[in-house]
This record gives sequence, C-alpha cells and structure tokens, in this order.
Amino acid sequence: MTDPVPAASPRRVIFVLLPGVNLLDLGGPAQVFDVAQRFGAAYDLHFCAATPQIQSIQGLPLGPLAPFPEPRHGDLVVIPGPRLDDPVAGQPWITPTAVAWLRSAYGAGAQLASVCTGLAALGEAGLLDGRRCTTHWGSVQEMQARYPKALLQDAVLYTHDGQITTSAGIASGIDMALSLLEREYGPRLTAQVARYLVVYLRRDGIQTQASVYLAYRTHLHPGVHRVQDQLSQHVAAKAPLDVLADLANMSPRGLTRAFKQHTGLTPLGYQQELRLELAAQLMADPRLTLDAIAGKCGFDDPRHFRRLWHARHGMPPSTARPASH
Repeated sequence: MTDPVPAASPRRVIFVLLPGVNLLDLGGPAQVFDVAQRFGAAYDLHFCAATPQIQSIQGLPLGPLAPFPEPRHGDLVVIPGPRLDDPVAGQPWITPTAVAWLRSAYGAGAQLASVCTGLAALGEAGLLDGRRCTTHWGSVQEMQARYPKALLQDAVLYTHDGQITTSAGIASGIDMALSLLEREYGPRLTAQVARYLVVYLRRDGIQTQASVYLAYRTHLHPGVHRVQDQLSQHVAAKAPLDVLADLANMSPRGLTRAFKQHTGLTPLGYQQELRLELAAQLMADPRLTLDAIAGKCGFDDPRHFRRLWHARHGMPPSTARPASH
C-alpha cells in the first residue's frame, strides 16, 4: 500500500473539551496533528465545548471555546479525558448537549477517539456496547462497572474498533494520535512527526506487525536518522556506503558502527528490510511477476530476492501471491 495523497480539503479534527480535562490528554494529540500539518497533512484543528469556557483538571482556564459544529462525515473527533469524580468549578463533567452531539457525530460518519477517561463520554453516548475499547489502567474496573456491555481491554495502549478509537490515556494519547495519522497518511510521514516530537513509536498488543518505516527509530542519533530517511525515500535506489556516510557526516566505518549500535542493523540490512516491506506491498498486484517485483524493489538478482524473502518469512515469495497465481 502506498502512502495516501492528502485530501483536497482539510479534514476537521474536533477536540471535545469537557470540564476537568487533563491537559496532557489534550496537548499530546493536538501536538501530533499540529506537527503533521507542518509536514503536509491536511488537518484543520477545532477546540469546542458545550460552554465558552472550562477549567482543566490542573486549574488552567480554557477559552473562549467554539460551540460544537454541525458534524460531517470524515470528521475526526478527539475526546481528551476529564475528571469524573469531582466537578471542576461547579461544572458537571458532561452535559446533555455534549452527549447528543457525540451521537450525531457518530451518526454522521465521524471517527471518534477518546483519551483516558474520555471513554466515559462515549459510554454516556451509548457507543461502547459490544465494542473493544480501553482506558487508563486505573480506570478499567470503574469503566467496566459503568458500561458493562463494553469489551474493556487491559494492558494495551489503544484500540481501533470501527468508528471508535480509544486509548489508555496520559502519554498514550500521543501513540493513539500517531496511529490515526499512520492510518491516513502512512508510516513515512508518521515517522517524521514522531521524530520531530522526540517520541518512541509504540504499538499495542493487538497489532501483530510493526512497519519497518517506524521500527528502528527509537534513538536520537541525527546522522543515522538522516541515512534512514534517505533509504526510506529511495528504497529501490543504489546506496553506496560512502555516499550514506557523507550524508551522515561520518566515515563509512563510523556510520556502520553507529547504525548497528542504534538500530541493531547495518545500513545494508536496513535497506533490505525496507525492500522486503515494499515487496510485500507489491505482492498484492497480480499484474506483477516476482521478477518484476524484485526489480521494482531494487534487487538486481531475483534469486537474491527469493533467498532473502525465504530467510525472513520461512517460505518462498510465491506463497504470498494472490490466489489466482
């Protein structure tokens, strides 16, 4: 699958701010989508509430806030977690207006995403019955008691179930937002955003395989990152070690040592991982022969491609072709 082309018009990301909102639940995802905008993602951020001003759980007044807009198909609605046990500044944590709007947004075809106790807003709107979801580990039992028909998942960072995405809260709201970004714009842009934010890309236990574009990025070495970016953007191109070393402002020997130290792979090994992932994407096209796929991925010798594929997957590449082949 290739990275999607940005939509012609920006996608609205609507933050539903509830009284007693946790600032990190709000700020983390908002920062992800804001940075994504800088890298070319078509997002338009809105911060809305049932009242013009609310107060965060940390005591910071927030406002003036926009009223809830008319929901549209394709909106992304993010609900940062509020304090449920103690109203802030005399305001109940949720109002009938907010509940009704969430129901209408879901009905209009919006994607709804909760952070931490924002899950409760989805529960109040009746959107959790029979649905896999998660929340902060300290609130799992409470949420299960409140919404007994919800399928609460423990020990995961986030879940996707149809139009509903939920996360464990606090810092995991960033992971959730990165996951939503990757679904829409692919792993390369997501890796750029994560690197800019200096965060470690994590995955929940539900996903079985991490993209190689996002893997091996849990370090802060700028030269190695530059080489990874170059290899990721030119997967099939030849990449002599001396050219990559110049890009990293290092000697070839120094680059190989640093790359191995920070990723566990040599530059050649990383390039092969990228090429095998591209090959896996091209396998779905029945018009391409295995030799053609090998060529598109930068393998001069199709036999070498077959050997690497078998070594990684334990079976020949022909087994990954569409059934008609």
